[in-house]
Amino acid sequence: MNIGQASHASGVSTKMIRYYELQGLIPKASRTHSNYRSYDERDVHTLRFIRRARDLGFSVGRIGELLALWQDRSRASADVKAVALAHLAELETKIAELQAMARTIQHLADRCSGDDRPFCPILEQLGTRSTELSDRPATGQLHPIGRT
Repeated sequence: MNIGQASHASGVSTKMIRYYELQGLIPKASRTHSNYRSYDERDVHTLRFIRRARDLGFSVGRIGELLALWQDRSRASADVKAVALAHLAELETKIAELQAMARTIQHLADRCSGDDRPFCPILEQLGTRSTELSDRPATGQLHPIGRT
């Protein structure tokens, strides 16, 4: 089948199929006499595997590890579990970071009156020199940018 047919059968875009080929996740496709890529059912099965792994947020590098384990019938399931648990730990860290960002944004939004006045604590906080936004209320009066 050609790349369009493989894309349709696997649910992976043609652009991503080419990318996965460049990254070595799938072998370079054989070529027809007219130089079109040619894929078989095994390639489509691998592409589906990659798509499901990407849907779960695995990185290309981790997908490479999982593919190697998937293709190694003598693998230990503990090796697969270790890759999954490492990814889970990364996801939990990202979740905590996103929750902290959401709390900060909620705090800033709660401090904003949302009226027709120009003062906005959200913009004020974003405009500070601090490299870290704070969940704590500011001590003292904030002034609109350009006014004292």
